Amino acid sequence: MTKSSDHPDVPDLAEVDVLTVLQALSDPVRLNIVRQLAACSDPAELMCGQIELPVAKSTGSHHLKALVRAGITTEREQGTCKYVRLRRDELEQRFPGLLDSVLQAVAAG
Repeated sequence: MTKSSDHPDVPDLAEVDVLTVLQALSDPVRLNIVRQLAACSDPAELMCGQIELPVAKSTGSHHLKALVRAGITTEREQGTCKYVRLRRDELEQRFPGLLDSVLQAVAAG
């Protein structure tokens, strides 16, 4: 799998299929993380400690990694802090309307 950044787990979205993205978003914890990132101003980025997680830190790390591996987010480190960014523009290019549709469906309940 081709990588799109220096982070070893970030895939090139051209190689990610829609099922992979939907499977990652099907988990309520991961969907909640994506909702929090989508609510951020541009760029949709949060420090890991700013993300509200209803699970243990280790479980939260698992969910954050799953989002990276699915191509939905990317991470960067700055000093001792890790930042998570939603790959909104890239996802929109690869799967037009998908992320917004999922987020709207969840918001509608």
